[in-house]
Amino acid sequence: MKQPYRVLDAKQTGDEASSLRDKLSRLVIGQSEAIEQIVDVYQMHVTGLAAPGRPVGNFLLLGPTGSGKTRTVEALAQALIGNPQAVIKIDCAEFQHSHEIAKLIGSPPGYIGHRETHPLLSQEVLAQHHSEALKISLVLFDEIEKASDALWNLLLGILDKATLTLGDNRRVDFSRAMIFMTSNLGATEMEALNAPKLGFERHWRAEKPHEQLDGKISRTGIAAARRKFTPEFINRIDKIAVFKPLDGADLSRVLDIELAQVQQRILTSSSGKPFSLSVSESGKRFLIEQGTDIRYGARHLKRAIERLVVHPISNLIATNQVNSGDWIEADFDRVSKCLLFTKRTDGRAPAVVVRRSRERSHISTAAA
Repeated sequence: MKQPYRVLDAKQTGDEASSLRDKLSRLVIGQSEAIEQIVDVYQMHVTGLAAPGRPVGNFLLLGPTGSGKTRTVEALAQALIGNPQAVIKIDCAEFQHSHEIAKLIGSPPGYIGHRETHPLLSQEVLAQHHSEALKISLVLFDEIEKASDALWNLLLGILDKATLTLGDNRRVDFSRAMIFMTSNLGATEMEALNAPKLGFERHWRAEKPHEQLDGKISRTGIAAARRKFTPEFINRIDKIAVFKPLDGADLSRVLDIELAQVQQRILTSSSGKPFSLSVSESGKRFLIEQGTDIRYGARHLKRAIERLVVHPISNLIATNQVNSGDWIEADFDRVSKCLLFTKRTDGRAPAVVVRRSRERSHISTAAA
């Protein structure tokens, strides 16, 4: 007998949301929970079920520095718009005093310099990256806990009614905007939870499985946010994502992505000497060792890459030790305790090497 009903799979996502999830997962490492929250909100927007009269989504991103909060918003811009810089970023550290709000909304009529003031949050600014295919704005308020009360009051209106009134009484519509706010609140407590005791990391990890630890970190971050922010602010947030400190496996994947970006910089540099760069496994382990710092997360790894890879490479270019089409390999030298750069000579034509290096860079980015 034919069943009169069919069970539906409400956990299945559409093609656009699935594609966005895949792209973000390649660009953002170790923060699957935050990615899922962003994808969920975006799917509601795509299907037309986002709450009317409000922004597409209001997100509070919590976690230690270097865990990927700002990177996630830039990755979203890259995945949706094709440009990681297509983010309207407001550094709240620059708006700790009430009078500085004029830079955001413009000066009222009658004030000196009124016509010369260009507000940072005008409708034109929001729409600068819109296209026929996608009309969405990404707005990032970085280190929101440093904002003045005047900025808080502006934010409450934006988060609740998707509206901002400029100094000249023009209205700015945020109903096509995704609002992100980052904060390091609770970071010290999170790092203390994540730090291995007395160096016995293996036993510590066994005693505290990832699920249990991640739950404690999330609760710690949210509790810190509730202590700092008022209930009316918390109630206007759609999703609170707590970014976990990155572990060794996460940093290894971040390293692959960063090295792929270094390769792209080499290929597009103004030196006119595109060449291929590869780092051996021992070289990667050395970079991970030098770039691991629980306080600064992936940012410390990026600094290690700049210091130990990019700067030496720039010296090689400036002294004409490398030429277009060369294949350079960086390997860890146990004697000098640093990276040793060697040139591979396999007789291939420069154009072939450059093409292969582009392919390798593309593959590395996709696989990371």
